[in-house]
Amino acid sequence: MTAPHRLLLSTPRRAVQVLAAVGAAAVLVTGCGSDSGSDKGSDKKSESKSEAGGTRTVKDATGKAVQVPADPKRIVTLTQEDLDAVLALGLKPVGITNGQGLNKPPAYLDDKVKGINVVGNLLQPVMDKVVAAKPDLILAGDMQDEQVLKQLREITPATLVTMAPTDDWKLSFRGIGNAVNAMDKANKVITDYEAKAKKAGEGLGDNKGAEVSIVRWNPDGPSWMEKKQFASGVALDMGLKRPKSQDKDGNAHTPALSLEKINEIDGDWLFLSTLTSDGEKALKDVQEKPAYKELNAVKKNHAVTVDGSVWSTRGGPLASTAVIDDIVKALGAKS
Repeated sequence: MTAPHRLLLSTPRRAVQVLAAVGAAAVLVTGCGSDSGSDKGSDKKSESKSEAGGTRTVKDATGKAVQVPADPKRIVTLTQEDLDAVLALGLKPVGITNGQGLNKPPAYLDDKVKGINVVGNLLQPVMDKVVAAKPDLILAGDMQDEQVLKQLREITPATLVTMAPTDDWKLSFRGIGNAVNAMDKANKVITDYEAKAKKAGEGLGDNKGAEVSIVRWNPDGPSWMEKKQFASGVALDMGLKRPKSQDKDGNAHTPALSLEKINEIDGDWLFLSTLTSDGEKALKDVQEKPAYKELNAVKKNHAVTVDGSVWSTRGGPLASTAVIDDIVKALGAKS
């Protein structure tokens, strides 16, 4: 299995190991609460009023204590997950980055980000553009480049790493909710999402509880997603199942499979995404091959192409709604 990190980016192994080591600790100290919704008072313990009265102290996903504005006004987000979270909380950032694998913001957020300045690509901020945005809070996603973090903290000390490798989107989202002093709102967003997912799953008729295969097609073959990967988690929240060959915990994906092992991606329904033009071409090429056409999902016309910039990311509240809608559109249309 690949490292449980952002699917698109390759990172130095040492950096991944360092963050992985603090990942478990971050779950306890970010003030995010647990996925069960039982925060056990950690939100209040993770923050305190400063003597100046205009800031709060929070702990980011690495356990670092950071002074942040009590009421941030100029937020810059460096990943689409941070952007998704901020928008879901009803806030509008002053600077954003392009989406994963894209040279523009993700399409599913397009109508919400019009007029917002782009300050770089995913986790690759252009410092002059960040400075021009005059941020009072920078949400740095799963940034691992210490040199870049140092530069960002020179722009504003209120720079937070918001994700650790093992964090799911709900945990990261609660951490961001805590950072912007909107924990109650964050908890409500998650509660509403869980109710929506449950209701949507129960309304799938004969497809209720179906086995869904979730696959990203790479230039060198398909990779299926483990159960705790973002889109997989949404499907499970809807009461759907994974094929036995994919019924494995974790939030990573398999190495690319050869054509001889393509049966591993089969299921009652098959959701296919790509992140690059090379991956899209590889998928189109294989769709003409007998091995692909013999998949049960393909023979039943149950193979669905979805947006990789939504399905193959770390996720957020708005992306989760998009995944629910894609699943309902596919499984609700046929029984």
